Amino acid sequence: MERPENALRWDYQLLLITLALAGSGLVMVLSASTFVAEKRYGDAYFFFKPQLAFMLLGVALMLILRNVPYRFFCRFSYVWLGLALLGLLLVFVPPVGRTVGGSTRWVRLGGFSGQPSEFAKFALVVFLAMSLAARREQLREFRRGLLPHLVVAGVLAGLIAVEPDLGSAVTVITIAAVLLFVAGARLWHLLLMAAAAVPAAVFFVLRHGYQLRRLATYLSPWEDSQGAGYHIIHSFYAFSLGGVTGVGPGAGRQKLFFLPEPHTDFIYSVVGEELGFVGVVAVALLFLMLVWRGVTIALESPEIEGSYLALGLTLIIGVQAFMNMFVVTGLLPTKGLALPFFSYGGSSLLMNFICVGILMNVAAQERRRGEDA
Repeated sequence: MERPENALRWDYQLLLITLALAGSGLVMVLSASTFVAEKRYGDAYFFFKPQLAFMLLGVALMLILRNVPYRFFCRFSYVWLGLALLGLLLVFVPPVGRTVGGSTRWVRLGGFSGQPSEFAKFALVVFLAMSLAARREQLREFRRGLLPHLVVAGVLAGLIAVEPDLGSAVTVITIAAVLLFVAGARLWHLLLMAAAAVPAAVFFVLRHGYQLRRLATYLSPWEDSQGAGYHIIHSFYAFSLGGVTGVGPGAGRQKLFFLPEPHTDFIYSVVGEELGFVGVVAVALLFLMLVWRGVTIALESPEIEGSYLALGLTLIIGVQAFMNMFVVTGLLPTKGLALPFFSYGGSSLLMNFICVGILMNVAAQERRRGEDA
């Protein structure tokens, strides 16, 4: 039976990598959250059930968006950007905005609760893909080419940082900087703007005392082992106890109220304890394979707009994944940042699947053009 002429070919490599990450993440959420959920809510599956539901919804969205031409998203880039700004502003409007653990990052509308910062990353990437493709010739100029894009990224990052969510703010700036550099912005322009942002970063750290404590803890966690260094030290314990092959799925002990929220920011530490060095490397390799596939799709795209979009979507997942890994292994200061496909959270998980779905459409369009050539 012949394949229909207008059918899009599947990128099975990207699909299998994504499903492997999501499936592994679901198992680890179950393992990391069972004890905490039972003690706090009397239901061992309190976190697992919504995560499973969001995963199934995410897979459905991925399969749907894989068939939606990626130019549709670029065509409405200003709409997505406006919605992202609105969401980030609603965070500060009670009772819509929700404060959890000292951070106001969530918006609750009706029965739905989510983090606008997740959507803001997506909106920024779509906007940059459209705008950079249209202004390639102007990008070497600071005022007409680079500055407008930096202003948009800076406003989004600034609103996210005020929540405060420094990890997501840094992710936004990193994604924007990489896309601008790849698109042809002058490196010295970017370095100049980075230097100009240093005073603002210093002011932010000094204004929020806990950020200064995190920096001090990063440099010497053992000096305050029962205070600011407590969490990262127990993350170290988790990795050391795991050894080469781990203590076994579900048998980890650092998740028993030693690690903070083991099913969210520190879930990679649970992977290290229960699956050991083998599991840690396997997860890192899966993310590397996803990034490699995403970059390959970007390089092979016949349209510059699709190329920038594919790279940006890949960065949304890749930058956050490796920043989380670096944080929990002590290579970066501690900050609240989810591990894509692993950490508990519906808005983050759905956005990861949305990114992959659109990325698969870019890849499918490439293959169709290759066949038609």
